[in-house]
Amino acid sequence: MSSSKSRTVIALFAGGLIGISVNLSQGASAGKEPEPESALPWRDAHVLAEVFERVRTDYVDPVDDHKLMQDAIRGMVGGLDPHSAYLDDEQYDEMRINTTGNYYGVGIEVAIVDGAVTVIAPIDDTPAALAGILPGDVITSIDDVPIAESDLNDAIARMRGEPGTKVKVGIARKGSEQPLTFTLVRANVQVRSVKQEMLEPGFGYVRITQFSETTGADFRVALASLRTAAQGHLKGIVLDLRNNPGGVLEAAVSVSDDFLDDGIIVTASGRTPESRFELDATPGDLIDGAPIAVLINGGSASASEIVAGALKDHHRATLIGQTTFGKGSVQTIMPLSDGRAIKLTTSRYFTPSGASIQKKGIVPDVVLKAERASPADEHDKRPLAQRDAEVRIAIDTLKTQVPQRDKQVAQTRL
Repeated sequence: MSSSKSRTVIALFAGGLIGISVNLSQGASAGKEPEPESALPWRDAHVLAEVFERVRTDYVDPVDDHKLMQDAIRGMVGGLDPHSAYLDDEQYDEMRINTTGNYYGVGIEVAIVDGAVTVIAPIDDTPAALAGILPGDVITSIDDVPIAESDLNDAIARMRGEPGTKVKVGIARKGSEQPLTFTLVRANVQVRSVKQEMLEPGFGYVRITQFSETTGADFRVALASLRTAAQGHLKGIVLDLRNNPGGVLEAAVSVSDDFLDDGIIVTASGRTPESRFELDATPGDLIDGAPIAVLINGGSASASEIVAGALKDHHRATLIGQTTFGKGSVQTIMPLSDGRAIKLTTSRYFTPSGASIQKKGIVPDVVLKAERASPADEHDKRPLAQRDAEVRIAIDTLKTQVPQRDKQVAQTRL
C-alpha cells in the first residue's frame, strides 16, 4: 500500500472522531435539519457519547478511557464481517510477521464460522498439526477458560506466547460425542511454505502450506528442482493445496501465472478504485503444458481458492478432493497512527469465469470422500503415494492425461 493511501486512511479516521464532537455540539440546538446521508449520523454519535459517559461514571469498576475507546473501535470494525478487525500495535506487528511465514504460536489458522472460532487448517509440521487438530474443529476453551463466541482476536492472543510454554486447547469436533483437549507446546513457527519431491519418474509433487511473501519465488525454485530431477521433461505435477488457509494475494497470482500463458487469473470488485482490479497471466508455462492435478479440501481457503479457481476455469488442471472453504473476499491492511492498523474487507474476488466462491467454495472435478487425517507419523518412511491415498489418485489421474498430451505435442511438431 502506498504512503498516500495510508495518509488518506488516517485522515478519514481522524475526521470521524472530530465529527463526533462537532455533531454533538450541534445536536443540542432545536430544529436541527437532518444530516446529509454522507455525514456522520449525529444522533448515533450522541448515543455513543452518552454510553461512554455512563460506563465511565457508573460501571462497578473504574475503566480506563483509552481502553473504552479502543474497545469501541474494535467492536465497530469487528462487527462488519468475520474477517475485518482492528489491530493494536502488537497485533499489527504480529500480522506483518505472519506474512513472512515466521512467528510464535501453535500453527493454527482460524476464522469465525457460524459464530464459532473454527480451525480452517493447521499448518504443516507445527504443534497443532502434529497433535492432530483438524480443519473444522471448533475451539471452545483455552487453558480451561471458555472463549467468547465470535471473539477471534481474544482466541488468537491467548494461543500466542513464548516458545516452550504450554497452552491447553479445548476442541469440539463433529462426530465426537465428548470434547477433546490438546496440550500444545508453543514454538517458533517457521513455515516453509513450499515443499517438493518426485513421486515417480517424471511425476512431481509440490505442496504449498500457505501463501507468504516468499512463496512465489520458492515455488519457482521447487519447479526448477523437479524439472532437473526429471531430466527436463515433467510428465505431470500434483499441486497439493489441502489445508492451505490462504495468505498473500500476490503469491497466489504468481503461482497461477507459472502455469498459464494468458487470460484472467482473478478479478475483484469493491467500492474504491484500488479495490477494483483484474490480474492477468503473462506468457510462459514453466512446465510446458504438462498436466496438473490439484488436491483441495475444506481447509483450502482464500488464496488457495484463487489458484484452484484460475486453473480450473482455464481447464489447466483437474481438481481432486472436497469442496473448498469458500472465502471469496480480500482484506487490506490499512496502517493507522501509533503503529496500529485495521484489516478491512475491501473487495470480493471472482474466478476467471466470473464466479464468486463466497460461502460456496469450489467443487472439485473428482470428488472424494473426506478422510479424517491422523496425526503425522515422522517414523513412517514409506513413499508419499503409499501413505496418502489422495496423492495416489492424483498420480493415476495424471497418467490418463499424459498419452493425450504426448499425442498433441507430436501433432504440433508435425
